[in-house]
Amino acid sequence: MAESHGGAKGPAAGAHTEADGGHHSGGFPPFESSTFASQLVSLAIFFVLLYVIVSKFALPKVGGAIEARQNKIEGDLAEAQKLKDQSEAALKAYEGELASARSRAQAIGNESRDKANAQAEAERKALEEQLAAKLAGAEKTIASTRATAMSNVRGIAADAAGQIVQQLTGVVPDAASVNAAVDASLKG
Repeated sequence: MAESHGGAKGPAAGAHTEADGGHHSGGFPPFESSTFASQLVSLAIFFVLLYVIVSKFALPKVGGAIEARQNKIEGDLAEAQKLKDQSEAALKAYEGELASARSRAQAIGNESRDKANAQAEAERKALEEQLAAKLAGAEKTIASTRATAMSNVRGIAADAAGQIVQQLTGVVPDAASVNAAVDASLKG
């Protein structure tokens, strides 16, 4: 079989080598009480070193990043508020201009309506005057036509009365007596 170093042969020689080669007592080294002091010193040195690195290098960088982020957020909020104020001011100015334009439009409409009413009233008065003048002319024409007709009626009535009297009596009446009778009859 296999030969071992040192001249011993057989299974007893292999077991002997394993037992002599180890210094351990058989437990897990971090849990051995003989190494606690050196492990605690190493842990304290590592913790102090880690604390110094974190407090001197990592925390200032993180704090600076957080502060820069906070400043950026505050700046953005301030800018947003400024823009909001500007937009509200622009909206108020727009609403003011709109109200002003409405009032101007209403004033122009009222003025136009008043002018149109005044013009219509003037045209109505002119038309009424023209109609009154035409009516006065028509009344004068009617009056002259009636006067002419009445004068003709008097002559016709006198002729008719004379004819009637002649027919009834057979005698021709005299014109003065017929005219006096017609005048008396016309007066009422």
